[in-house]
Amino acid sequence: MENKMKIEIWSDVMCPFCYIGKRNLENALEQFTESKEIEVVWKSYQLDAEMPQVAEESYIDYLVQRKRMPIDQVEQMLAGVTESAKQVGLTYNLDKSVLVNSLNAHKLLQFANTKGLGNELEERLFSAFFTEGKNIADLATLSQLGKEIGLDEAALQTAFTDDNYAYRIAQDIAEARHIGVQGVPFFGLDSRYGVSGAQPPAVLLENITTAFAEWRERNPKSVLKMTSEGPSCTPDGICE
Repeated sequence: MENKMKIEIWSDVMCPFCYIGKRNLENALEQFTESKEIEVVWKSYQLDAEMPQVAEESYIDYLVQRKRMPIDQVEQMLAGVTESAKQVGLTYNLDKSVLVNSLNAHKLLQFANTKGLGNELEERLFSAFFTEGKNIADLATLSQLGKEIGLDEAALQTAFTDDNYAYRIAQDIAEARHIGVQGVPFFGLDSRYGVSGAQPPAVLLENITTAFAEWRERNPKSVLKMTSEGPSCTPDGICE
């Protein structure tokens, strides 16, 4: 298996800055010349594990009633985060967002991770929640989203029935507490550096560059020392 430097991201599907952080990371990696040697791993984190499975409140009502925030402050905050999303090319329709427990979505994410499709599912979940107003607790909806990104529709049902995936979520959350994660998104670079929040691409790029340089020192490229050379053919068709 190819050795790559890991960027681990603790995130919750319902965190508006996590989707923005994903875009900023992608922007940073586009500028990073060694991006092919980076592996992005999505980790589970629940901002509110007590959220109901069935929607009871709008985004505004949730923040006003559960977080005890003044409504004018909430409206200003949501307008600000919607504008921040727009700046990175995202469309947030927070008035349509269905506020439900994200546990089932995280179970599907854990399953997708085992199939190498965690990044694709995370993108689909974010879009479904923030832009399309889909219910990310509904199993039929989640099954459809998983199918759309290439997961086998029958196989992915184990995400909701096998306790192993709930256990993986608990492990991610416990690890987050252990390393001092106070909020999401949180980026763990090579298990050595931590970047908290939806930082600008330039900040992420600087930290990735630093972490990767140290990772490369510990994981040098394997290059054979040429002891002799003879006639050969090159990929461009030259034989001499």
